[in-house]
Amino acid sequence: MLQEALREIDRGSAEIIDNERIEKLLKAYFDEGKNYTVKCGFDPTAPDLHLGHTVLLQKLATFQKYGAVVQFLIGDFTATIGDPTGKSATRKVLTKDEIRQNIASYTTQAFKILDKSKTEIVYNNDWLEKLGASGMLELSSTLTVARMLERDDFSKRFASNTPIAVSEFMYPLLQGYDSVYLKSDIEIGGTDQKFNLLMGRQLQKTYNVKKQQAVLMMPILEGLDGVQKMSKSLGNYIGVSDKANDMFGKVLSISDDLMWRYFELLSTKSLDEIATLKSGVEDGSLHPKKVKEDLASEITTRFHSEEDAQNAKAEFEKVHAKSQIPTDITEFSCDGEIWIAKALVDCNIEPSTSQARRDIKQGAVKINQEKISDIQLQLQVGEYVLQVGKRKFAKLKVN
Repeated sequence: MLQEALREIDRGSAEIIDNERIEKLLKAYFDEGKNYTVKCGFDPTAPDLHLGHTVLLQKLATFQKYGAVVQFLIGDFTATIGDPTGKSATRKVLTKDEIRQNIASYTTQAFKILDKSKTEIVYNNDWLEKLGASGMLELSSTLTVARMLERDDFSKRFASNTPIAVSEFMYPLLQGYDSVYLKSDIEIGGTDQKFNLLMGRQLQKTYNVKKQQAVLMMPILEGLDGVQKMSKSLGNYIGVSDKANDMFGKVLSISDDLMWRYFELLSTKSLDEIATLKSGVEDGSLHPKKVKEDLASEITTRFHSEEDAQNAKAEFEKVHAKSQIPTDITEFSCDGEIWIAKALVDCNIEPSTSQARRDIKQGAVKINQEKISDIQLQLQVGEYVLQVGKRKFAKLKVN
């Protein structure tokens, strides 16, 4: 059982520091029923999560399965500074109202994955605000400026004469102090957080906590394109709050190779189960589309329901396999004839008229299920079903 737990915890991880400590904590759980703590910090910088964010939540859920109490840390204090990780400029500071709204959304979405009974939600404002001026000065004296500039993002900004606020230097120190206050046994985060995660180990030693947290880093999940990291700004994301039909369809749109990456980082299937599926695809006994449908159903069920996942699958087959029009399409209207490119933008199925023109030229746009090629087309009075690609539909009534 111990070895199986270690395999599942190691699964998909990019790097683990102090694996021996993790093994010792797990052994104490299996032998004595002794629980341990795993910390993960979330800055409430946006109200919605996408599947890239849930990679960490999946790992936390795995730890919970093997005796961990998760310290779900809301960085309501540190969010007022802004995490400089990976940033080429000083980050926008959030207001307290924005932070509160985002916290409510984050926790609701997180508990679709985490076991609430094994989770402690903690807010670092509770202890960081009490540090006061003397506590902040003491904390800042634990690290030199030269050591801080070893951080890649800071060193690049310093070299390019890009401003760095002094408050940004405090961010990794405050994140590390969270581990001091919480006496965390393990902390997890993305690979881009390595400097901050190690700060927790260092400060636990400096403040004589009598333990040093192990660190587990998870990779950044690739988006639908399979190349760049999942990001709303890049438009290659699957949102946790996406409609069931959209979520199901987006998962099915990923490549067969990327599918295994998603299985490893997002599925609750065991490594052995995934290996069996992969063998089946390789020897031809399983079709990759069927396996991908199972993954899409699992993820859609997690954030919606089994019924929603089944309906999404049926709808997908109706639209894509049988080339039919979806049951539920958003309807729009306009007065007087309208240029097709503008119509596609106004119906929210194209981001811009230039993109609409490109898609028309590439044969990706249909009107009433017929491809069009005229980028100057004017839609006269009537009703139209507009379509871009396989998943974007809208009804337009031209009055």
